[in-house]
Amino acid sequence: MNPRLTRSQQRTICSQLGHVKLQLLYKASIHGFTGAAFHQRCDNRSPTVSVGYNASGFVFGGYTKQPFSQSGQYVYDDQAFLFTFNGENLLKYPVTGPEYAIKMVGNSGPYFGEALVLVYGNQSVVHSNTGNYYNFSATDMHGNDLQLTECEVYQVEETPEFEKPWRPMVWESEKRTEMMNSLKSYCPADHSLSQIRVLLIGPVGAGKSSFFNSLNSLFRGHVTNQAIAGSCATSLTTQFRTYSVKSGQKGKTLPIILCDTMGLEENTGAGLDVDDIISILKGHLPNFYRFNPTAPLHSEAYGYIKSPELKDRIHCVVYVIDACKISIMATRLEEKLAAIRRKINLMGIPQLVLMTKVDEACPFVAQDLKNIYKSSYIKEMMQEVSARLGVPLSCVVPVKNYCEELELDVNCDILLLTAITQMLRSADSYFDELSDRFNYAETKKC
Repeated sequence: MNPRLTRSQQRTICSQLGHVKLQLLYKASIHGFTGAAFHQRCDNRSPTVSVGYNASGFVFGGYTKQPFSQSGQYVYDDQAFLFTFNGENLLKYPVTGPEYAIKMVGNSGPYFGEALVLVYGNQSVVHSNTGNYYNFSATDMHGNDLQLTECEVYQVEETPEFEKPWRPMVWESEKRTEMMNSLKSYCPADHSLSQIRVLLIGPVGAGKSSFFNSLNSLFRGHVTNQAIAGSCATSLTTQFRTYSVKSGQKGKTLPIILCDTMGLEENTGAGLDVDDIISILKGHLPNFYRFNPTAPLHSEAYGYIKSPELKDRIHCVVYVIDACKISIMATRLEEKLAAIRRKINLMGIPQLVLMTKVDEACPFVAQDLKNIYKSSYIKEMMQEVSARLGVPLSCVVPVKNYCEELELDVNCDILLLTAITQMLRSADSYFDELSDRFNYAETKKC
């Protein structure tokens, strides 16, 4: 019995319910569009998510924590809500009359307080009456198409956590100090360089600028906001910026430069241009270059670096992805990322994924960051982004940026330092590969 609700839609619904998964109980096209078939499969099961589908393409339904029955009575549920999908986004309508949230009717399917009934009166139809204990727009909910093509009911099941972390971590202040000292003393494998350059690429709002601010905060000893960061529909970063991090107010500059870019957008002619990325990788873009989404950089532009050296080029690429949006990533954005990845692969530059906002994606992690590698949900997200972006799971690193905090946190810092450590190691692999290619070329000459 295959669910019609897509994996992306399931994850979007689950994100409203905590650390859970959905198990399909009832499918009307298989078991029948009748109240009896519904109750046979779903009575005494809870919590549940009920979903209706119509020929107009609407996907809508409701959630209740109460078990279904055929008592004929209303049942109180202050957690119940109705929902509908608008593209990949979920529109949610909480119950306004919780004492009438659910009604247990024998000759119908899921019955949400006279407001929405799926498989109404043993027929493949919807009963809809907005304003009765739930407030919603009928046009938004189902487009006023009341004929059902399918109805499904899923049981909401808690997802067990791992007893032991699947990726070992040491969560101690001594470990943070050790990692900070290691980063301060790092020297690139290519001794002609004093710093490696890491390019941050990602959708608008994923947290590229926030990552630099977080790393800078760690080494300054307090939360800082040098790079412009925030929440906006379009990219807040409009220039190519290179950021160096100093240890303390007047301390030594660390051996890493983070290159921030305009955010990627799914629409053509919006956000960072793919051709500009290639120019960045090759070292042509000057610092403070202002992006033009409708026209990529050309060789006659002011400040264009015509003969870039190794120090100007990118030594590691990091995709910054919001953990909350992996499952609802737009197809066109995924295609744009795939096109970028293919070009980077041809250049032999190592690639990592920085998965941000892990605390927002998983309540278990929000409770304690040290749960991050015990969370099966976070592991699923890491596996999914690994598959979508075509990078090994070992190259996916979860972090939490400083966003609302005023003071530093040891566990947050350890995740940030782990990410930086992986970037340094990847850059060293890049230099080793360049050295091997150079030696091979020299051998061929002989």
